[in-house]
Amino acid sequence: MTTAIRTAIVIVAVLAVLLGLLWVFQRRLIYLPDGAAVPPAAEVVPGARDVSFTTSDGLRLSAWYLPGTRDVTVLVTGGNAGNRRDRAPLARALAAHGLPVLLMDYRGYGGNPGSPTEEGLRLDALAARDFLGDVPVVYFGESLGAAVATGLALERPPAGLVLRSPFTDLAAAGRVNYPFLPVGPLLRDRFPVAERIARVRAPVVVLYGTRDTIVPPRLSQAVAAAARATAVEIPGAGHNDLAMLTGDEVVGAVVNLAARARGRP
Repeated sequence: MTTAIRTAIVIVAVLAVLLGLLWVFQRRLIYLPDGAAVPPAAEVVPGARDVSFTTSDGLRLSAWYLPGTRDVTVLVTGGNAGNRRDRAPLARALAAHGLPVLLMDYRGYGGNPGSPTEEGLRLDALAARDFLGDVPVVYFGESLGAAVATGLALERPPAGLVLRSPFTDLAAAGRVNYPFLPVGPLLRDRFPVAERIARVRAPVVVLYGTRDTIVPPRLSQAVAAAARATAVEIPGAGHNDLAMLTGDEVVGAVVNLAARARGRP
């Protein structure tokens, strides 16, 4: 066996090992939870209370519920990082307009048991929606949470759907953030937002920042086009800027959609 052949075999073997590791550990690149237990709700959001609900696969998940005076509730499905404490400013901003808010955390986030997967997040969102009962609900999905909210909208139709920085599918977002990896063929979790959003019958609003480098505007614009949705561009905003959490455009979109949504499921 020549040196060149031996070298080629070693290279192929190393690549195979690397791809195998990527397959096994890829969810550590996708989901970045802050798994630490959070303080009592009222310490972070005045008037909020700690609640919990059980998923269909038996996980007891903790969340924060903030009552309000209006008859449309907002269910917030967060992005792939942090936990509900990071979304507390949004809850406070919406509560200032009288909207009740449920800040949920997925499995593995905010002290909750379990490990996140696409199917797991689906079950978590279903449990959160069922917890709210027979009231009109607007879903607010942030980034990865936009994918979760879109899937939920097909199973539990909302009164309205607000998608903040949505991607068309996880592979498209992955190619932006990991351009050196063969993302598409290896992904175990897919989150096909653009494909699903076309089947959502509720009013949809899509928000995106013009300087978002994590989910580029073109991906969010494609989602808006697939949904035939109202698109709101936030000039100069990056993915994690405060303007994308509590900015006037974001809060206004939710408040306006909730006003339109009265009387819907």
